[in-house]
Amino acid sequence: MRPGSRGGRYYEESRMQIENWNSSKAAEEVAQLIRTRIKPLLAELSTSQSSAALLQNPAYREIQPIVEEVLHSVQTAKSLVVSITPKSTMRVLAWNIERGKQFTGQLEAFRHHPYLAECDVLLLTETDVGMARSANVDVAQALAGALGFHYAFTPCYLSLVKGSGIERDVDGDNDLGLHGNAILSRYPLQNIQAIPLTNGIDKMASREQRIGRQAALSAEIEVQGQTVTVVCVHLDANSSQQHRAGQMKTILKTLPDHGPAIVGGDWNTTTFNSSTAFHAIMGFWLRVFMGPGNVIRNHYLHPYRRFERRLFELLEAAGFEYRDSNVLGEHTIYYHVEDLRAHKGLAEWVPGWCFPFIRWSLREHGGGCPLKIDWFATRGLSVRDPRVIHDLRERPAPLSDHDAIGVDVVFE
Repeated sequence: MRPGSRGGRYYEESRMQIENWNSSKAAEEVAQLIRTRIKPLLAELSTSQSSAALLQNPAYREIQPIVEEVLHSVQTAKSLVVSITPKSTMRVLAWNIERGKQFTGQLEAFRHHPYLAECDVLLLTETDVGMARSANVDVAQALAGALGFHYAFTPCYLSLVKGSGIERDVDGDNDLGLHGNAILSRYPLQNIQAIPLTNGIDKMASREQRIGRQAALSAEIEVQGQTVTVVCVHLDANSSQQHRAGQMKTILKTLPDHGPAIVGGDWNTTTFNSSTAFHAIMGFWLRVFMGPGNVIRNHYLHPYRRFERRLFELLEAAGFEYRDSNVLGEHTIYYHVEDLRAHKGLAEWVPGWCFPFIRWSLREHGGGCPLKIDWFATRGLSVRDPRVIHDLRERPAPLSDHDAIGVDVVFE
């Protein structure tokens, strides 16, 4: 985050020591590389309309090793002020914070919300670093600094534009243009590892031009004499059901074969093949023929029953369970036809003539459609009281387009 940007005062409230762990680059080094070596060439890179064209672009070939160094970095910091009160439970929260665009409200919630203030581990997907849409704040580092948490962040994408939909209308320009996933924790993080995943679509061929790939982030923490692996996961939205299952398979193959573990985040289990507009449209009409009410009740809220079954079967085969770790049948996002943010985002890749049909299909449901796309899966752990925290989204100024989910891990 650059001095003077929104949220800067929160750095003054904490004492953080930035360290290089696992040969990663510190945040300041990454920022320097982007500003001096990459940013001057972004306009030229944006002329490439596909990843294949990008690889042939002389400007990109000049800085490709630097871009890859940035995107494969893991930024970390140890808190010097966090204190851990011994207790028999560990509260874990997973939340897609929608870039951190509502940073001030989100920080307030982490400090004072009756549930969030008691959380010990935060798995945060969609965290920006130097994006105009989130006031160029280093979201994960700023939150960790203000809360006094240890943290790790892995960038997934270097964005060539300001974002998608209404995000392109914000004032100012990107400072660094990074976007990724983060883990914040009261407990020290060890053996931190980014797990790169394959893209569901060519990110350079979309209106939201980005270089990079989605990546999960794993770390180990010591709690009550046990080593617990925690994993922050964001699966591709623009992908097929098979691709999302393949991404989860990659993550599971990277984790230890046994031992306590919790995997959480935004898995985008929409039930749709969203790799192309054609597949999404055909999927929409299939669901219309199945009956919108039937699909909402039995599939959007229970994607493991049919459309996303393979993903959940992979988890169970690896020794993970999800039924006790989640509130089954409880939505974590809510699409509404009058939501301008959702409409403009969807309009990026779905033709405009589709929207009257979407409105028609939801006419008996108030124009709204609930989906369950945020999940936990646990292995070798006793869990209780899974939650979906709706009030963070269901307010006049929503803190995110996703509900946060939480669960308590109990140590005997």
